[in-house]
Amino acid sequence: MENKSTNPEIRFDGFKEDWEEKKLESICANTYGGGTPSTSNAEFWSGNIVWLQSSDLVEGQVFDVIPRKKISKNGVSSSAAKIIPANSIAIVTRVGVGKMAIIPYEYATSQDFLSLTSLKIDKMYATYSVWNKIQSELHSVQGTSIKGITKEELLSKKITITSNKTEQSQIGTNFKHLDHLINLHQKKHEKLSRVKKAMLEKMFPKKGAYTPEIRFEGFDDKWEEKNLGEVVDFYSGLTYSPNDIVKKDGTLVLRSSNVKNGEIIQTDNVFVKNNVINCQNVKIGDIIVVVRNGSRSLIGKHAQIKEKMDNTVIGAFMTGISSEQPSFINALLDSPRFIKEVEKNLGATINQITTGAFKNMEFLFPTNKEQIKIGQYFNKLDNLISQHNTQIEKLKNIKKALLEKMFV
Repeated sequence: MENKSTNPEIRFDGFKEDWEEKKLESICANTYGGGTPSTSNAEFWSGNIVWLQSSDLVEGQVFDVIPRKKISKNGVSSSAAKIIPANSIAIVTRVGVGKMAIIPYEYATSQDFLSLTSLKIDKMYATYSVWNKIQSELHSVQGTSIKGITKEELLSKKITITSNKTEQSQIGTNFKHLDHLINLHQKKHEKLSRVKKAMLEKMFPKKGAYTPEIRFEGFDDKWEEKNLGEVVDFYSGLTYSPNDIVKKDGTLVLRSSNVKNGEIIQTDNVFVKNNVINCQNVKIGDIIVVVRNGSRSLIGKHAQIKEKMDNTVIGAFMTGISSEQPSFINALLDSPRFIKEVEKNLGATINQITTGAFKNMEFLFPTNKEQIKIGQYFNKLDNLISQHNTQIEKLKNIKKALLEKMFV
């Protein structure tokens, strides 16, 4: 049997030393557990010692932890908590097992943590080595409920590492840079998403009002109440059987799984025989909406077709919307008013909005010119949000590939 290589598939130039397998306990001089001071004693929670809990750590983010609580020295001495040196690795071993981060300041933790201190290898390299090991094991038992890991189990795990300090530093810096870019795009994505949410509330009239709080210059007319069916055209999806499904060279059927965060995604695609099609193809500008699903939370989920998709239809549990002002209608379906209309019109026993109920939903509409301006504004916002989301996914895929190839 061929022996497994002890060296990674990808290395920086100039490094040829063999990597060595070592137990996790060998990369640090000390370990610390944690504890929780009595929550009924306010004095214990009025100090300046950072106290970490599992919920402070973000899945997949190994630095820039934002703590929410602090404890006093008396809080530490009255509990199992310990003051842990800066530049230690805090690993969640109970609730939220697998989350971890390098902490650049002194801190204490709850009992859900084990911290590795006085690291003997580069701190960022150590962090990613341990994180990669834990994630690979969590992934290998995916679907199994893991409630925790003991200190002994964790420290006995084996990782394969390089003893070359320069190589350690370069690898650690490489992944920190990747994570920094991911976090940067995530923050911009979150900021733009907050802006969109706020503007959806202010650029569409609130209940009882006929004009929005914020408008583009030159518009002052009252908005007019209309049924959605008066403004847009609806079309139905395709009903097909398992016998109609083909592996390729058929008609693509867009279903709820193809709608994510307001965008069309190519995942779990289903193709059917071309000769079973009895409904219209989607066109650029059309909006597809989930009208029936096993989960009530997915009803009303929608996305706009923004690029040409030849030979593509929607499934039976979707409805298609065509409009002269598709960007405005798409923004309207993002608004709080639409969410309330969905909740009001959902069936009592079936998670479904009927076409009739959809057509009769009442909304306020401005003039076509104002619809164009509003649609253009939200379309630009959506494009910016989408661009950052695309970059996040690309960088995460790069990171995943490099973790597989730059560690053993």
